Amino acid sequence: MPDTSLELLNDLVAAAMKGGADAADAVAVEATSRGVSWREGKLEDVEGSEGEDIGLRVLIGKKQAMVSTSDRRPQSLKALVDRTLAMARAVPEDEYCGLAPEEALHTGPLAELDLYDDTDVSADTLADLAREAEDAALSVKGVTNNAGAGASAGSWAIALATSHGFAGAYKGSSFSVSISAVAGEGTAMERDYDSSSTRHFANLESATAVGRSAGERAVARLGAGRMKSGKLPVVFDPRVSRSMLGHFAGAITGTSVARGTSFLKDAMETEIFAPGVSIIDDPLRVRGLASHQFDGEGVRVQKTALVENGVLKTWLLNSAAARQLGLPVTGHASRGTSSAPGISTSNLYFAPGAMSPAELMDDIEDGIYVTELIGMGVNGVTGDYSRGAAGFRIEKGRITSPVSEITIAGNLKTMFKHLVPASDLEFRYGTNAPTVRIDGMMVAGA
Repeated sequence: MPDTSLELLNDLVAAAMKGGADAADAVAVEATSRGVSWREGKLEDVEGSEGEDIGLRVLIGKKQAMVSTSDRRPQSLKALVDRTLAMARAVPEDEYCGLAPEEALHTGPLAELDLYDDTDVSADTLADLAREAEDAALSVKGVTNNAGAGASAGSWAIALATSHGFAGAYKGSSFSVSISAVAGEGTAMERDYDSSSTRHFANLESATAVGRSAGERAVARLGAGRMKSGKLPVVFDPRVSRSMLGHFAGAITGTSVARGTSFLKDAMETEIFAPGVSIIDDPLRVRGLASHQFDGEGVRVQKTALVENGVLKTWLLNSAAARQLGLPVTGHASRGTSSAPGISTSNLYFAPGAMSPAELMDDIEDGIYVTELIGMGVNGVTGDYSRGAAGFRIEKGRITSPVSEITIAGNLKTMFKHLVPASDLEFRYGTNAPTVRIDGMMVAGA
């Protein structure tokens, strides 16, 4: 796909320029996927999809328009150019729109990130993985049912061409297995899950390990009780601690900062985390689940410390946000085929700390170990934080009995200041964090 799509995109951009555009870019995305779902010893569903989409963006003065199509016939592509040009002439001006600065574009060879695995995984093989996960979960004592197991395989390719000289393309693949296990009976049932996702099929965690983990997690939650309210240390399991990075990234997105709607809008070059805490964004991680070789505007990308030794070092900027703030682009533009470039992170993570999770909890007399967060009670303007949670008590430094139906609350500014990461960082998702501890959070229980 990449070579043929790049040729087509260059032709589209040239046609737009010939038709009166001052600048233009075009993007093509192709994706294929195959997935199965399995439950109670039976194959429930087999799904497969193939899709391709092309998007053209045209700029005339300070006006821009975007139109997409999945039809590659010459007459349809000509209509795409005509329609996009007509829309660009009719829309209101946007003083910050435009292509990325030419000097910021990626040049030279693309990084070798090993994102694509051509292994052809059949539906039968995927069904075997899902069955294996279910069998492993049901083999755990106390597991009574499951909400379904699944496995999938897919690949994608993206190509981008601009009128000021950028042309690039790359492809990737993904493989996954997952299951949600149920333990207990009646009103005492508990549910939990596990999954594995990788770029290469050979790196996928065994379906047996995934199923067993989901079953053990569900059984561990049986008999969950309530607890009294109070101000306590809260320790976040890695599956949920990464949500802190999501709140952080949203707060340093250029559009939020420019609009004044971020609780960190005045925090550049100030200490927002404790000394020693660093947050890294690395789009060039080999086989990374969120890796890419250039951003959505063709800008060069690099590993970046967003927070260094507790200090906020940069915003996340595409070219529009950079113009609005009077700053250089940072290589964080994201892109679809039917809208203007957005902003996103890549492989975002907390740098690991010095203590193991056990050491991190060792001095906690009474606290909470959170394994599940519920709801989205986070105010991005003020930083106020309040979410439902479930997990386990921490008593005298040890994880003990399960708890549920609790609420944890605080303000992200204070929470970030008190956040301490453990040493157990693993790269299992696009955004990753180790176990983290935050002291002084309000816990509301019984």
